[in-house]
Amino acid sequence: MEQKSTNIILFSGDYDKAMAAYIIANGAAAYDHKVTIFHTFWGINALRKQQPIEVKKGFLEKMFGKMMPRGAEKLALSNMNMAGMGPKMIKHVMKKHNALTLTALIEMAQEQEINLVSCTMTMDLLGLDKEELLDGVQYAGVAAYLAEAENGAVNLFI
Repeated sequence: MEQKSTNIILFSGDYDKAMAAYIIANGAAAYDHKVTIFHTFWGINALRKQQPIEVKKGFLEKMFGKMMPRGAEKLALSNMNMAGMGPKMIKHVMKKHNALTLTALIEMAQEQEINLVSCTMTMDLLGLDKEELLDGVQYAGVAAYLAEAENGAVNLFI
């Protein structure tokens, strides 16, 4: 019997949408699916390291880097962001209910050997270097995603 696969495109840089992607991915891995999360555009911010990394960049790339959230816990909510209070409130509720944070879900995904892929074209457009992303991330273009998704049992766009 061939192993089923789940492929997720994480386009959104919203905390709640990234949480949903990682909850689904970890659940699929628990059901023995081969799982790939292809991070593109704002979804790449979930893979950014929280601490600044010194890399040589042009002016526009530096500006993108300063404007984008650095790491999973800095992402805003898609609704009820309320000038940054929304994420604090939802994280408080999550802690109260012993729910995993996005960072913990990402770590769990890495432990389950979920393929975390960063779109190289988006990295070029936004001026991100590999050193700025979490260790263990893979790098590929859309053709690699399509090759994975072609035979996928589940394909999601979040």
